[in-house]
Amino acid sequence: MFDSLIRFVRDQYRTDEFIPLHAPVFRGRERELVLDTINSTFVSSVGAYVDLLEKDMAEFTASPRAVAVMNGTAALHIALKLVDVVPGDLVVTQSLTFVATCNAIAYCGAEPLFVDVDRHTLGLSPTALDAWLSEYALIDDRGDCRTRVGHRRIRACLPMHTFGHPVELDALIIVCNRWHLILVEDAAESLGSYYKGRHTGNFGKIGVLSFNGNKIMTTGGGGMLLTDEVIGKRAKHLTTTAKIPHPYEFVHDEVGYNYRLPNLNAALGCAQLEQLPTFLASKRTLAARYIEFFKDSDFQPIVEPNNCSSNYWLNGVICQDGAQRDALLKFTNEAGVMTRPVWALMTRLQLYTNALRGPLDNAEWLEARVVNLPSSVLPETLT
Repeated sequence: MFDSLIRFVRDQYRTDEFIPLHAPVFRGRERELVLDTINSTFVSSVGAYVDLLEKDMAEFTASPRAVAVMNGTAALHIALKLVDVVPGDLVVTQSLTFVATCNAIAYCGAEPLFVDVDRHTLGLSPTALDAWLSEYALIDDRGDCRTRVGHRRIRACLPMHTFGHPVELDALIIVCNRWHLILVEDAAESLGSYYKGRHTGNFGKIGVLSFNGNKIMTTGGGGMLLTDEVIGKRAKHLTTTAKIPHPYEFVHDEVGYNYRLPNLNAALGCAQLEQLPTFLASKRTLAARYIEFFKDSDFQPIVEPNNCSSNYWLNGVICQDGAQRDALLKFTNEAGVMTRPVWALMTRLQLYTNALRGPLDNAEWLEARVVNLPSSVLPETLT
């Protein structure tokens, strides 16, 4: 099986050379637009391409407002500040995630509260969240959700759409509303993913995208907040050093953040966004081929949840156990085909070992079994 997988992947990418997990593709107007910024000299935080990327991303995602920032982690940090996460608060999230999700919580002086994921979405489980809150939380006289012991405020819920697969948003929204939690979506991996026809990142108060070099489209480094006009205006102010507009004076009315996306990066993003529909179609084609390849095998391909359309940012399979996972990782990487395990659970990191948590049975089960496979855009779509 391992040999046939290597042949299959090499056939998809038409090469006997090293195959990365996910490589960016620059076949559009990237050079043209980036050179335009260089010629204009507006390569930093002021320039037309920042405004254009925000406008075009808002249109693509059908979001009222999009605000560009320097990376996805900065977007997460500002999103949590915008929903009033303060030092001492708890923020519900999943242990099966990239560390940036939890680090953004820590930047606010808050702490993560880990609940389990669902196996079919790999994302935060509404059932696990409701069960934990029912046993350990209450709503106080002011309408805040607090822990029964210690009376710590649980301010927000921060699920991640893992590998581009949307979480169970309808059920999660019901739980958040019942427990007075503000929903913020870590949609860093799910640009181009839809839940019941609506783009991810548009279900909570704020959604966050990432344009890191390994994402489905890239600005080199970059991120975006998706939100309404009121919060969007506030986000723009905070991320541009809280500077009050003036022809020449420097006036800042509060502590702000220099999280602006440079015009040079935004130009790259504008060119990438023009090709995003092609990238998405290619990745869904590749996913269908992986699903067919693994049919009737010992491996379970990870597929989009019901009523969802996933961008299949990273394709993955679930192995039978940890031993099979380790064997697959060793064989493929030694053969020059990059594969990777899912992240170590956040609860295993020294940073977060003492965080509050519920049972994490599904997260631990997936951690021991998931392998991500090469998922770059297929070369056949670039000719």
